[in-house]
This record gives sequence, C-alpha cells and structure tokens, in this order.
Amino acid sequence: MSRITNLASRAGSAAQSLWEASGQLVQPSIRVGVTGLARSGKTVFTTSLVHHLTRGTNLPAFRASAEGRLRRAYLAHQPDDAVPRFPYEEHLEALTIARQWPRSTNRISELRVDLEYERKAGWRSGPASLALDIVDYPGEWLLDLALIETSYAEWSHRTLEASRRPGRAELAAPWHASLKNLDPFGPPDEILAAKASEDFKAYLTILRSGSESVATTPPGRFLMPGDLEGSPALTFAPLDLPAGRAIPPGSFAALMERRYEAYKTHVVKPFFRNHFQRIDRQIVLVDVLAAIDAGPVALAELEEALDQVLIAFRTGRNTLLSRLFSPRADRVLFAATKADHIHHTDHDRLEAILRLLVNRAARRTEAAGARVGTVALASVRATRETTVREGREALKAVAGTPEASEIVDGEVFDGETEAAVFPGELPEVAEAVFQGEIPPGSFRFPRFRPPKLPVDAAGRMAKMPHIRLDRALEFLLGDRLT
Repeated sequence: MSRITNLASRAGSAAQSLWEASGQLVQPSIRVGVTGLARSGKTVFTTSLVHHLTRGTNLPAFRASAEGRLRRAYLAHQPDDAVPRFPYEEHLEALTIARQWPRSTNRISELRVDLEYERKAGWRSGPASLALDIVDYPGEWLLDLALIETSYAEWSHRTLEASRRPGRAELAAPWHASLKNLDPFGPPDEILAAKASEDFKAYLTILRSGSESVATTPPGRFLMPGDLEGSPALTFAPLDLPAGRAIPPGSFAALMERRYEAYKTHVVKPFFRNHFQRIDRQIVLVDVLAAIDAGPVALAELEEALDQVLIAFRTGRNTLLSRLFSPRADRVLFAATKADHIHHTDHDRLEAILRLLVNRAARRTEAAGARVGTVALASVRATRETTVREGREALKAVAGTPEASEIVDGEVFDGETEAAVFPGELPEVAEAVFQGEIPPGSFRFPRFRPPKLPVDAAGRMAKMPHIRLDRALEFLLGDRLT
C-alpha cells in the first residue's frame, strides 16, 4: 500500500509541476526560498529586498538595475491562496518608523513581486516581465527534511549520541535522568509519553538558546508548534534503545515510533511536497559572527547544520523532465548576515569563513550541477564606520544605537544613545577560527537598532542602507533578467 501511495504522490507532484510549467509560457516566474538558522535575519532580508526593488533603488552589483533595464517592480497578488501573505508593510513600518527589528519567522509565508524589465540587445531584446515569488520559512523546517529517510530508531540513536558530546552533556543531564525512568519495551502510557516529550523539548529549548543556538536537532516544529500544539504528532521523544533489538508491537517504543512517523507524514512531507520541492533558487541566511564569537564548538555545530542544509536540497540543473518529475533548486546562496557589525575591511574575511564552512558540502552539490554561492551582507545597515582611539592607536570601529539594555564596555544603553564600538578583527586566515586561536567572547557584537532614516522636504523617507544586498540579488535573479 505504501508503494501505491508513493507512486500516487509522485504522479500528483508531476501533474502539479506540469501545470506550473505550462503556466511559465503565459507568465514567467521564479520561486526564491528564504530561510535561515537561529536569528539570522530572514524577515529583515525579505523586507529589505522588496523595499529596494519596489522603490527603484540603484543596485550597482545587480546588473539589470545597474544597466537601467529594470523598469518597474511592484507587489502583486500571490499565486497560492492557502499560504499566508508575508506581512511586508507591517515589517517595513517596524524597521523604518518604530526602528525595531521585526518578529522572527515562525511559519511559512509568501509574497509576489512583478518585475518589468528590458531584455539585453539581441534577437530577444524588448520589454519582458518576471514574477518573483518569495517563500519565507523557518530554517528548522529545512533541517526536518533529513527525517524523511530516517527511522525512529536511527533518529533516537543519533539524537542521544549528539546529546552526549562535550558541551552538551551537561545541558542534557535533566533529560538523560528522565530517560533512565522510561522502559522502551514496557506498555504504552499517554502520561509518560507527554512527560518524555516535555523533557525532550526542555532540552531543545536550552540547547537553542545557548552558544550552540544553531543546533541541528530536529524536529523543528517542537519549538514552534503552531496549530499542532498538543497533538500526538508532536508528543514523542527519542528513547535509549538497545542496538539491534527490534521494537515490539504494543510497546511504549512502538507508541513513540508511530507518532514519529505521524510527524513525518503530517508535517514534514507536506512541507516538502507543497513548498520545498517547488523552489527554484534558495538563500540560506547564517549568523556566522555569533558562532565565531562562541568558539570552535559552535562553529563545528554550524558546519554540521550547513552540511545538512545542502543534503536536504535536491539540487542540480533543471531540465524540462526534471521540472516535471523531480524539481530541484539549481542555485543555493549562503549569506553571512550582520556584516554591518564589523568594519568593511573584514567583510571579505567573513565571507571566506562562511565559504570554508560550506566548502565540503558545496563541492558535492556543485558536482551535481548546481551553483553554490557565498556572500557577507547586511540586509539593513544599522551602523556607520568610524574610528576610536585606544592610547595612540586608532582602531577601525562601527557606530550605531545599541538597543535598550545592551551593555558595551560596562555601560548599559537606553536605546537612544549612540555608541562607537571596536568589534575586533577577524583573522586573515579563515582556518584560525576553527583552531581555537580566538578565545570565545573576544568580539563585541552588541545588538543595534535599525537606523534613523532622514526625510526629505517632500516628506519622503530615505531608502534603507544595506551591504551587498545587490550581490545576493544578482546571484539569485541575474540570469533570469537578461
């Protein structure tokens, strides 16, 4: 029966892809996925991208803009009626009027921007249009895709093994203690299942709020359950199962296994089928600076997470047949965010560190025919560059308005007063950050408020400053606007 169901699912996906492919003849479109790991700025990126496109900002590294061929960009009705609209106007007001960072992404949302442009000179020259569909979703959902091919026993073993690593074992101690009281082969018990699930979720909460906030431990929906909160599909946990021993029917472990499979069926697979496998291009936002400051253990955790991200993508060049039967993202861009927290002389070094983090997985992905890119950017630049003096030495610094309660050099800020901060310098050799040469906590990366934008005589607010957003746009869209 499962084989028949799988074939039916593939047939349905092929039919959907055929319908979408035929629609390309009428209205060319491209779906760009926006996701990220652990407070990386997904919402800010999407808001800034739409802001600059619709305001007609001159974007030098985005060739269609630099060459004057991007004539107009405007918001349009999104094609998927069952997907929430990305609240662009609300987030733009938060950034520009309230000067507050928007709330984090905790669900999937979508926005369509219609682009009108001129093709380059040649036999295809003349006016054209492209519908840009932006799909914004939490990075935790992306890491869940690895569960599709993983059994409950395998997931339990891997999760427990990871929780026993140095640096994690102490955080996991309360959960490990509760596991000792559970008999996987005893009778099923709803109360014990709920307690085991809560103890595991408590461990995940601690793990993701600490220095290893990019922790790769799924399920991602456990900490953002939405309308599934309290459902059996979200009420399970790993168990300490003896290696090689089968799970007997009617046991406590069988109950957990059934719910784990329900999670895959009702949560993970619909996301893959309805959204993920329809993505043409993908940007993955990463807070590399936070991992650098946390030390080699956090960087190793981040490298593992990024490796899992690329494994999740069914990448490779798209052909007509692949679009119909096995759609794949053919470009994946990794972006190190918050580049405005360091001096511009360190931007290339930050990008080099990110490139090193994804190097292993990128080689495998590029061998399949996809392009993998890296960039250091700030979707909204919250600082300006300056210098501070330390004795006789002038240090390259950044200045901005730290958020209320942020502490810089022992001073607690009120959210209105500016501060000039020397964040520290990234090493010239990227490998140094992995070798323990930089003690954790060596950098100063306070959280700055969004910038105060000047208003001209006509009452028109200035465009939001950014760093290298145009480079990201060129990688994701440039070849589709020629």
